[in-house]
Amino acid sequence: MKFVHVNGIHLEYIRLPSAHPREGAPAIIFLHEGLGSVSLWRSFPQQVADTCGCEAVIYSREGYGHSDPAPAPRTPRYLHRQGVAVLPALIDALELDRPLLLGHSDGASIALLCAGETATPLSGLIVMAPHVMVEEITLAGIRQAAQGSRATDLQQRLSRYHSATNAATVVTAWRDIWLDPAFRDWNIESCLPMIRCPILAIQGEDDEYATMEQIDRIVAQAPDVDLLKLADCRHAPHWDQPQAVIDAIVAFVDRVVEKPLLSDRR
Repeated sequence: MKFVHVNGIHLEYIRLPSAHPREGAPAIIFLHEGLGSVSLWRSFPQQVADTCGCEAVIYSREGYGHSDPAPAPRTPRYLHRQGVAVLPALIDALELDRPLLLGHSDGASIALLCAGETATPLSGLIVMAPHVMVEEITLAGIRQAAQGSRATDLQQRLSRYHSATNAATVVTAWRDIWLDPAFRDWNIESCLPMIRCPILAIQGEDDEYATMEQIDRIVAQAPDVDLLKLADCRHAPHWDQPQAVIDAIVAFVDRVVEKPLLSDRR
């Protein structure tokens, strides 16, 4: 286990080389979901690295995995902070050149914010089950998963993926900010037209936390988007339809490596 010091916080991370490295391929940074961590990605990053020829870089945000606990309670701008302040600093600290961001759920939203609201040079974005606004289905899904005794059960199931300190708060921190009335108007659509790198947006048709409106809004407002809608797939496409997701990622990386970037906006 390694740690990188970013903005006064120690973040757990690992770097996985590809078994078949490809010249000119960008590193892929994996951005976990709202309950995730380095270890909860399981074997998926290595599979992507080996099939795409890219190095995989996986880290746990503060309050997750074995990273430092979150220094303060979350506010409605906590995803903005991660995308605009923490992630660019992590990229600089690890000296990554034009990485490709691969985010799931909250991690996908962070990737969009980094690309749309900072000048961080990026090769592309892969966003799985992203959130760009709050939907009632999202809130209902969180209530169903993390209210009352279900919160305790979920915390126990997740304890193997987080330090004891982080495991004690990971479920309630996720639940409480999403269900906070102050978060109801959260929306990041304004960043989408500013994104100047290609995007692959993936969502399951049976997503229990979102409708297709999320990725449809990305397609409508971002300049360069490939879309993959998957049948028989819920909120975690890389678990429910792993081969389809990896095939799409391989094709997207092929396009990113061969196609010049859109001109930088800054």
